[in-house]
Amino acid sequence: MIDPNTIFHIKTEKQFEDLALQIFKFQFENNRVYRSFCDLLYKHPSDVKSIYDIPFLPIQFFKTHTVVSSKAPVQTTLTSSGTTGSQTSKHAVTNLEIYNHSFNKGFEQFYGNIEDYVVLALLPSYLEREGSSLIYMVDALIKQSKHTDSGFYLNNISELKDTLIRLDSQGQKVLLIGVSFALLDLVEAYQFNLKNIIVMETGGMKGRRKELIREELHMQLKQGFGVDNIHSEYGMTELLSQAYSKGNGIFKCSNWMRILTRDTEDALTILPFEKAGGINIIDLANINSCSFIATQDLGKVNNDGTFEIIGRFDNSDIRGCNLMVL
Repeated sequence: MIDPNTIFHIKTEKQFEDLALQIFKFQFENNRVYRSFCDLLYKHPSDVKSIYDIPFLPIQFFKTHTVVSSKAPVQTTLTSSGTTGSQTSKHAVTNLEIYNHSFNKGFEQFYGNIEDYVVLALLPSYLEREGSSLIYMVDALIKQSKHTDSGFYLNNISELKDTLIRLDSQGQKVLLIGVSFALLDLVEAYQFNLKNIIVMETGGMKGRRKELIREELHMQLKQGFGVDNIHSEYGMTELLSQAYSKGNGIFKCSNWMRILTRDTEDALTILPFEKAGGINIIDLANINSCSFIATQDLGKVNNDGTFEIIGRFDNSDIRGCNLMVL
């Protein structure tokens, strides 16, 4: 059995690859859905010598199957947002402590101690959207920040405006995290000139506003908030880890997460750096479900391991945190 704690102490690429291969073997042997998928591809652990040989499970399987690699009871089921009548993804989590460890260590890797921040969320509250991995994470960060001003403000933007201006004038570090359309609503209602605020968007606007390309969205938000950069969070129901961008849509992964791109015509072919293709994700925190997922996002990986999201496959469902408030 692999000790989950080793996941969060990876320091080198060799450590990452060695652990990824161990987890692949473990999931091949213990995850019936993933084993069946690998069998269909005639991929056995003896055929897998590097992370580039590992089969990536199409993300749609989380809509139709229970994807687990553990015999432990399911502690919670994370669910995706969806339009009426659409099928949602379900991520059965048998060990919430791994998720807690992952998002806390991930946030610390990029932003430092959560207790240094007031966390203001333009998102539905935990009670309104129970089952969302993003809401679960932000609710925990709010509590761990230990600031009385931290909280969910989606339905009270007037109070949020006053709180932002007051905290900024006091020099307090603030994380304002929200769905894109709600952040746009805020800057259309009020103008800001903020100095100590990190503005982080978590998704697009399908179903609520005209879709904007990232550059246009970030330009409007930068002007409205008076900040130099708009940060972004990249995560999804089917993952237990996040990547973050501190500006310009360039994302970096947590140490236990990697992005590869696949050929859009041949899903088993992994592309070199700088080539656009389908996004494959290795998330070692998913040790008890599936760590190797082929998403419906399109993007490219840069030579330094950072990555960019450039779109979605045309036939993909509408998805994302922006739908949580419909």
